[in-house]
Amino acid sequence: MKKLLVFFEIPAADFGRAVNFYETILNVKTSVYDCENEKMACFPEEEGVCPGAISYAPGFLPSANGVLVSLNCDDMEATHALIVANGGKIVIPKTKIEAEGRGFFSTFIDSEGNTIGLYSDK
Repeated sequence: MKKLLVFFEIPAADFGRAVNFYETILNVKTSVYDCENEKMACFPEEEGVCPGAISYAPGFLPSANGVLVSLNCDDMEATHALIVANGGKIVIPKTKIEAEGRGFFSTFIDSEGNTIGLYSDK
């Protein structure tokens, strides 16, 4: 079966702020591309493919009511602390997924106003 998720883009109103937010909370380095009116900061490759990016383009605006993308993290409590310290807000705290062995989830509002999910095995 094909992978269902091919690529995701998180819209940013303030590109630099958004890049700093995600690099800090996920402890990653993005690759930044500036293409005339659009900017993109690609997350590190997974299995040789970039999974997604932070994007800035006219008309591509952050929203708390759009598609929910969930990002993986190792330590949800530590990630929550970084989210709050960097201008984000926790919406749904760490919650156990009821299906056996499925881990935990939470949601937060990022520095741009997007609602994003987190997932952790522990």
